Amino acid sequence: MAIRRICKYGEKILEKKTRKVNFAELKKSLPALLADMFETMNAVGGAGLAANQIGLDLRLAVISIKREEEEPLSIVIINPELVEKSGTMNEEEGCLSFPGLFAKIRRAVKVKVRAINEKGLPIEINAEGLFAKALQHEIDHLDGVVFISRLPLLSRLRLKPALIKLKSRWKKIDESKMAVRAPAQVVKPE
Repeated sequence: MAIRRICKYGEKILEKKTRKVNFAELKKSLPALLADMFETMNAVGGAGLAANQIGLDLRLAVISIKREEEEPLSIVIINPELVEKSGTMNEEEGCLSFPGLFAKIRRAVKVKVRAINEKGLPIEINAEGLFAKALQHEIDHLDGVVFISRLPLLSRLRLKPALIKLKSRWKKIDESKMAVRAPAQVVKPE
Protein backbone atom coordinates (compact mmCIF):
# COMPACT_ATOMS: atom_id res chain seq x y z
CA MET A 1 0.00 0.00 0.00
CA ALA A 2 1.12 3.51 -0.77
CA ILE A 3 -0.19 7.02 -0.53
CA ARG A 4 -0.43 8.50 -4.00
CA ARG A 5 -0.10 12.12 -5.11
CA ILE A 6 -3.50 13.72 -5.74
CA CYS A 7 -3.90 15.72 -8.96
CA LYS A 8 -4.88 19.33 -8.32
CA TYR A 9 -7.06 21.89 -10.07
CA GLY A 10 -5.62 22.81 -13.46
CA GLU A 11 -4.25 19.35 -14.31
CA LYS A 12 -5.78 18.15 -17.59
CA ILE A 13 -6.70 14.66 -16.37
CA LEU A 14 -9.32 16.19 -14.06
CA GLU A 15 -11.11 17.73 -17.06
CA LYS A 16 -11.18 14.54 -19.14
CA LYS A 17 -13.94 11.93 -19.12
CA THR A 18 -12.34 8.69 -17.93
CA ARG A 19 -12.32 5.51 -19.98
CA LYS A 20 -14.50 2.55 -19.10
CA VAL A 21 -12.73 -0.16 -17.12
CA ASN A 22 -12.26 -3.62 -18.63
CA PHE A 23 -12.57 -5.59 -15.40
CA ALA A 24 -10.77 -8.70 -16.71
CA GLU A 25 -7.72 -6.60 -17.66
CA LEU A 26 -7.61 -4.76 -14.32
CA LYS A 27 -8.53 -7.70 -12.04
CA LYS A 28 -4.98 -8.68 -11.01
CA SER A 29 -3.80 -5.16 -10.17
CA LEU A 30 -7.12 -4.02 -8.68
CA PRO A 31 -6.56 -5.04 -5.02
CA ALA A 32 -3.27 -3.09 -4.77
CA LEU A 33 -4.75 -0.09 -6.60
CA LEU A 34 -7.82 -0.02 -4.32
CA ALA A 35 -5.64 -0.33 -1.22
CA ASP A 36 -3.60 2.67 -2.43
CA MET A 37 -6.75 4.67 -3.18
CA PHE A 38 -8.31 4.01 0.23
CA GLU A 39 -5.01 4.74 1.99
CA THR A 40 -4.56 8.00 0.06
CA MET A 41 -8.14 9.12 0.72
CA ASN A 42 -7.91 8.29 4.42
CA ALA A 43 -4.50 9.96 4.82
CA VAL A 44 -5.96 13.31 3.77
CA GLY A 45 -9.36 12.89 5.44
CA GLY A 46 -11.44 12.51 2.29
CA ALA A 47 -14.83 10.87 1.76
CA GLY A 48 -14.15 9.77 -1.81
CA LEU A 49 -11.43 9.51 -4.44
CA ALA A 50 -11.73 8.98 -8.18
CA ALA A 51 -8.99 7.22 -10.16
CA ASN A 52 -8.30 10.30 -12.29
CA GLN A 53 -7.51 12.22 -9.08
CA ILE A 54 -4.41 10.03 -8.77
CA GLY A 55 -3.60 10.36 -12.47
CA LEU A 56 -5.30 7.21 -13.80
CA ASP A 57 -7.64 7.29 -16.79
CA LEU A 58 -10.03 4.71 -15.31
CA ARG A 59 -13.76 4.91 -14.55
CA LEU A 60 -13.28 3.84 -10.95
CA ALA A 61 -13.77 5.48 -7.54
CA VAL A 62 -13.75 4.65 -3.83
CA ILE A 63 -15.99 6.17 -1.18
CA SER A 64 -15.87 5.90 2.60
CA ILE A 65 -18.50 7.69 4.67
CA LYS A 66 -18.01 8.00 8.42
CA ARG A 67 -21.18 7.19 10.35
CA GLU A 68 -21.94 7.86 14.01
CA GLU A 69 -21.36 4.80 16.20
CA GLU A 70 -21.17 2.51 13.16
CA GLU A 71 -18.44 1.19 10.92
CA PRO A 72 -17.67 3.51 8.00
CA LEU A 73 -19.58 2.75 4.81
CA SER A 74 -16.84 1.94 2.28
CA ILE A 75 -17.59 1.11 -1.33
CA VAL A 76 -15.86 0.66 -4.69
CA ILE A 77 -17.66 1.74 -7.85
CA ILE A 78 -16.39 0.71 -11.27
CA ASN A 79 -18.01 2.09 -14.44
CA PRO A 80 -20.75 3.82 -12.41
CA GLU A 81 -23.86 5.29 -13.99
CA LEU A 82 -26.23 7.69 -12.27
CA VAL A 83 -29.63 6.31 -13.31
CA GLU A 84 -32.05 8.22 -11.05
CA LYS A 85 -32.02 11.29 -8.88
CA SER A 86 -34.59 13.23 -6.91
CA GLY A 87 -34.87 16.21 -4.59
CA THR A 88 -32.30 18.95 -4.18
CA MET A 89 -29.91 20.00 -1.45
CA ASN A 90 -27.52 22.90 -1.42
CA GLU A 91 -24.69 22.00 0.95
CA GLU A 92 -21.06 22.81 1.51
CA GLU A 93 -18.70 20.55 -0.37
CA GLY A 94 -14.93 20.23 -0.68
CA CYS A 95 -12.59 18.27 -2.91
CA LEU A 96 -9.19 16.66 -2.46
CA SER A 97 -8.11 18.24 -5.76
CA PHE A 98 -8.90 21.68 -4.28
CA PRO A 99 -7.31 21.44 -0.79
CA GLY A 100 -9.04 23.73 1.69
CA LEU A 101 -11.61 25.09 -0.78
CA PHE A 102 -15.28 24.69 0.14
CA ALA A 103 -18.41 25.86 -1.66
CA LYS A 104 -22.17 25.33 -1.48
CA ILE A 105 -23.06 22.98 -4.31
CA ARG A 106 -26.52 21.92 -5.47
CA ARG A 107 -26.95 18.15 -5.63
CA ALA A 108 -29.77 15.62 -5.67
CA VAL A 109 -30.87 14.38 -2.23
CA LYS A 110 -31.47 10.81 -3.43
CA VAL A 111 -29.73 8.89 -6.21
CA LYS A 112 -29.66 5.45 -7.76
CA VAL A 113 -26.32 4.34 -9.18
CA ARG A 114 -25.47 1.19 -11.12
CA ALA A 115 -21.88 -0.02 -11.24
CA ILE A 116 -19.73 -3.07 -10.72
CA ASN A 117 -17.90 -3.72 -7.48
CA GLU A 118 -14.33 -4.83 -6.76
CA LYS A 119 -15.33 -8.46 -7.45
CA GLY A 120 -16.68 -7.61 -10.89
CA LEU A 121 -20.30 -8.08 -9.80
CA PRO A 122 -23.07 -5.68 -10.82
CA ILE A 123 -24.43 -3.56 -7.97
CA GLU A 124 -27.24 -1.04 -7.61
CA ILE A 125 -26.91 1.61 -4.93
CA ASN A 126 -29.79 3.66 -3.54
CA ALA A 127 -28.34 6.50 -1.52
CA GLU A 128 -29.39 9.72 0.11
CA GLY A 129 -27.81 12.61 1.97
CA LEU A 130 -24.02 12.59 2.35
CA PHE A 131 -23.65 9.23 0.60
CA ALA A 132 -25.67 10.50 -2.40
CA LYS A 133 -23.56 13.67 -2.47
CA ALA A 134 -20.31 11.64 -2.45
CA LEU A 135 -21.53 9.38 -5.27
CA GLN A 136 -22.48 12.39 -7.42
CA HIS A 137 -19.16 14.13 -6.67
CA GLU A 138 -17.06 11.09 -7.65
CA ILE A 139 -19.12 10.33 -10.78
CA ASP A 140 -18.66 13.99 -11.79
CA HIS A 141 -14.89 13.48 -11.46
CA LEU A 142 -15.09 10.42 -13.71
CA ASP A 143 -17.01 12.55 -16.24
CA GLY A 144 -14.30 15.25 -16.14
CA VAL A 145 -16.46 17.67 -14.11
CA VAL A 146 -14.90 19.38 -11.07
CA PHE A 147 -17.18 20.51 -8.26
CA ILE A 148 -16.68 24.25 -8.80
CA SER A 149 -18.20 23.78 -12.28
CA ARG A 150 -21.49 23.26 -10.43
CA LEU A 151 -21.35 26.79 -8.99
CA PRO A 152 -23.42 29.59 -10.54
CA LEU A 153 -21.45 31.69 -13.04
CA LEU A 154 -21.20 34.71 -10.74
CA SER A 155 -19.77 32.60 -7.90
CA ARG A 156 -17.22 31.05 -10.28
CA LEU A 157 -16.15 34.52 -11.44
CA ARG A 158 -15.74 35.73 -7.84
CA LEU A 159 -13.71 32.63 -7.02
CA LYS A 160 -11.29 33.01 -9.96
CA PRO A 161 -8.74 35.35 -8.25
CA ALA A 162 -8.50 33.05 -5.21
CA LEU A 163 -8.10 30.00 -7.48
CA ILE A 164 -5.20 31.63 -9.30
CA LYS A 165 -3.37 32.22 -6.00
CA LEU A 166 -4.20 28.78 -4.61
CA LYS A 167 -3.21 26.96 -7.81
CA SER A 168 0.48 27.83 -7.37
CA ARG A 169 0.33 26.69 -3.72
CA TRP A 170 -1.44 23.45 -4.63
CA LYS A 171 1.23 22.54 -7.19
CA LYS A 172 3.70 22.15 -4.30
CA ILE A 173 1.52 19.65 -2.41
CA ASP A 174 2.47 16.01 -2.87
CA GLU A 175 0.52 13.73 -0.56
CA SER A 176 2.81 10.78 -1.35
CA LYS A 177 5.62 12.58 0.48
CA MET A 178 3.60 13.68 3.50
CA ALA A 179 4.11 11.93 6.82
CA VAL A 180 0.91 13.31 8.32
CA ARG A 181 -2.08 15.21 7.07
CA ALA A 182 -1.19 18.85 6.51
CA PRO A 183 -3.73 21.48 7.48
CA ALA A 184 -5.24 23.23 4.48
CA GLN A 185 -6.17 26.87 4.26
CA VAL A 186 -9.96 27.17 4.13
CA VAL A 187 -11.39 29.33 1.38
CA LYS A 188 -15.09 29.88 0.70
CA PRO A 189 -16.59 31.78 -2.26
CA GLU A 190 -18.87 34.67 -1.33
